Amino acid sequence: MTTQDISARRALVACAALVVGALTLTACGGSASADDKSGGDGKDGTGSVKTSVAKVVISAKDGSTGASINATGVKVSDGKLTDVKMTVAGAGTAVPGSLSADGTSWKPKEQLERGTKYRISATAKDANGLPAAADSTFTTVSSDNSFIGTYTPDGGATVGVGMPVSFTFDKEIGDKKAVQSHISVASSSGQEVVGHWFGSQRLDFRPDDYWKAGSKVTMKIDLDGVEGANGVFGVQKKTVTFTVGRSQVSTVDVNTQTMTVVRDGETVKSIPISAGSAENPTYNGKMVISEKSLQTHMDGSTVGFGGEYDIPDVPHAMRLSSSGTFIHGNYWYLQGNPPFGRQGTSHGCVGLRDVQGGQGDTPSKWFYDHSLIGDVVVVKNSPDDTIAPDNGLNGWNMGWSEWVAGSAV
Repeated sequence: MTTQDISARRALVACAALVVGALTLTACGGSASADDKSGGDGKDGTGSVKTSVAKVVISAKDGSTGASINATGVKVSDGKLTDVKMTVAGAGTAVPGSLSADGTSWKPKEQLERGTKYRISATAKDANGLPAAADSTFTTVSSDNSFIGTYTPDGGATVGVGMPVSFTFDKEIGDKKAVQSHISVASSSGQEVVGHWFGSQRLDFRPDDYWKAGSKVTMKIDLDGVEGANGVFGVQKKTVTFTVGRSQVSTVDVNTQTMTVVRDGETVKSIPISAGSAENPTYNGKMVISEKSLQTHMDGSTVGFGGEYDIPDVPHAMRLSSSGTFIHGNYWYLQGNPPFGRQGTSHGCVGLRDVQGGQGDTPSKWFYDHSLIGDVVVVKNSPDDTIAPDNGLNGWNMGWSEWVAGSAV
């Protein structure tokens, strides 16, 4: 074999190696963002490979952890989605979703579960019918690495003028500014609304004075992905609107053992009551009705008393504090010597005349029927202290300047 033959043979081997290398480089798998590089007959008349201009993007990257349970979905640019399949990885359970009217986006119909592994496979076509595809397997943020805020009032509720917006978070919040800045509360009345932190897990919002009657309050929660503490992220994203009803503020005067009910500036009723005894006085201050129960069980041992009382069927009970202060019906009073309007006999609650079962035409039933969650009950002239602002929804007992000082933004 001549030197010329040997050189030609080496050149052919080198070219073959380059072709194999090129083929290897074009063999690609799917990803959270991918384009299909072929379609139709693979030629455009000039011998080159046609390329789809559609680009499919899955928001949760392949192999990622900590994906959003709200915002995870699929989008396509320069094309339309033709098929999206989402499943719980391993189990294969289908996750239903909905395609946008224009075919450019898809999202799950329900909020995803935390700490769960999912798989999404999506295909699309561009205007020329050339396909593109993407797939991703990912895990949503875990419960250990996320926080949620339980809030009141609920969306759609009609509440009294004293009802604050109150969040209780299930984790301690280290970055209060980040969390508070992603929650906004606004009223149609135009009142300034400011947040105040009670410790590291509770955030309340209120205006300087009570809400204006008839106003609409909108709360926007945009905490999804917000880092509230080191490595702990929010998962909530929603808008909540509630209505402020008529104004009702009722004032309990312990000196006269009487409650005066004022609605929209007019006195509508004066009700004899029995407040706390001298040994167990009722707190002074502005208290907001936070719960209503037609009947509830009251056991003194749960709020620091011994076996002094255990009543399984207290009628018309409305909570005024976290520590156990209620305004409620009393049917167990001494019938021959009623205390209402005369003497404080309770363990700190405000009692109104009632009957067992709560079905009678009584002052207690009237007040219960005419009260909203968020109505204010003011107690004055009691020998006890003013209730703490964070004991229940009672931030109205804090001056405005102090309230604003407790804001993180």
